[in-house]
Amino acid sequence: MALVRSGGCNCGAVRYRAAGNPTRTGLCHCQTCRRETGSAFMTFAVWPSDAVRVTGETSQWTSSTDHRTFCPSCGSTLFSSSDGSNEIEIRIGSLDDAPSTLTPQYELWVLRREHWLSALQGTDQFEGNRDGAKV
Repeated sequence: MALVRSGGCNCGAVRYRAAGNPTRTGLCHCQTCRRETGSAFMTFAVWPSDAVRVTGETSQWTSSTDHRTFCPSCGSTLFSSSDGSNEIEIRIGSLDDAPSTLTPQYELWVLRREHWLSALQGTDQFEGNRDGAKV
């Protein structure tokens, strides 16, 4: 039987289930993720779209790279997806189980990482997005 992780928003109006293990996990320091979370970075895990089931009404806004989905009742950010992609990037902080067993494999936009944060040991480091230069 496949592992299933569940999560949702703060008010409980939106729930999701992600089957199996994610294809990759990461941490992003870009300005969009910082503003979305109100924090210095955002952590996420990526699943194939067909492995994720969502219930409840969601809203979304479009950034320069993807569609960011949130609960319209409480505002909790939950996941994002890109046009033409068959993946969903779930915010690790929205999972029910905390701490999760997921560990970031890479960091994005490390040029924007706060000076008081150290690079995550054992992870790939990227100046910008994964398709860009490694540090």
